[in-house]
Amino acid sequence: MAWLVLILSGALEAVWAVALGRSDGFSRVTPTVVFAVALTASMAGLAYAMRTLPVGTAYAVWVGIGAALTVVHGMATGAEPVNLARVLLLAGLVGCVIGLKLTH
Repeated sequence: MAWLVLILSGALEAVWAVALGRSDGFSRVTPTVVFAVALTASMAGLAYAMRTLPVGTAYAVWVGIGAALTVVHGMATGAEPVNLARVLLLAGLVGCVIGLKLTH
């Protein structure tokens, strides 16, 4: 259960990161509210997962999922460039996250 919550919390990290970028310094209400709700839920999920998972592993997986999904979102929306090097580096990041799960 902790792994599922951790994965969902990592996805919520990407949600709050994107919302933070869209909030224009917290001057836009809707992205600011999405940021606050997603941040709270993401942190709560990370805290829950850390009850049973090692802190280092849980944090690395949480950050890795959030970072990868945030970059993928940026690429999908055209906000970030897509090239072979970036795709391979993202695949490596995802591979490391999977590796941490498999070696737990």
